[in-house]
Amino acid sequence: MSNLKLSFEHDGQVARVALAAPKANIVDQAMMAALAAAFDDLKNRPHIRVMILTAEGPHFSFGASVQEHLPEYVRTMLPQFSRLLGQMLELPAVTLAAVRGQCLGGGFELALACDFIVAEEGAGFACPEIKLAVFPPAAAVLLPARIGVSRAAELVLTGAAWSAAQAAGAGLVVQTALQGQLEATVETWIRDHFLARSPVALRYGVRAARLPLQRARQEDLPQLERMYLDELMAESDAVEGLRAFMEKREPQWEKRGEIA
Repeated sequence: MSNLKLSFEHDGQVARVALAAPKANIVDQAMMAALAAAFDDLKNRPHIRVMILTAEGPHFSFGASVQEHLPEYVRTMLPQFSRLLGQMLELPAVTLAAVRGQCLGGGFELALACDFIVAEEGAGFACPEIKLAVFPPAAAVLLPARIGVSRAAELVLTGAAWSAAQAAGAGLVVQTALQGQLEATVETWIRDHFLARSPVALRYGVRAARLPLQRARQEDLPQLERMYLDELMAESDAVEGLRAFMEKREPQWEKRGEIA
């Protein structure tokens, strides 16, 4: 797992899973496979109290691979990513995303699947998919459960970028850290809240706390994925938006309903 690092702290009570492909830490299918293997390992360690999802380099993640959103790849990629989120939501420990720098697209969705997000003050969060003529299925179901429909719509439909302070104000980020103090802030936060707790109690507690997210993933996400794969990807604009981004040019959208 050269693109991922799994380590343990506090006598094995805390697992640290680090995206290790800086600076972009792209969540491509290889990264997803490495994450899936790490989460498979962790689900069989019931004594773990906390899993920290973090990243090497200046940025958490620029998101999923744009190339793997193209029609020839996306029918494999999207279900793989959905299964990965399911694994995260079934981990028997508190999960926390420690975010610095940019946290975008599929990387943002990984953070959204965690119980908590702690962010350095310079962090930025966004779902930029709409600018590429697609949308983020996982964010579209996880964000409303976490911050409400209106705020979720702002992120999903405008592609707006939120600072760590804005995300904290919306209730998405539970704690902000001064620049360069992310690790120390996370350490203090988990010490204060979880290391003295019963791992059994935490195991049941996270199942209870995640119920709305689990329901959204199980009931709503499959419907959005079918819409994405069977309807959106049949539209020329979706492919044009992705290819224009990859080719670093302005997209040429299909013109419909123009008045002569």
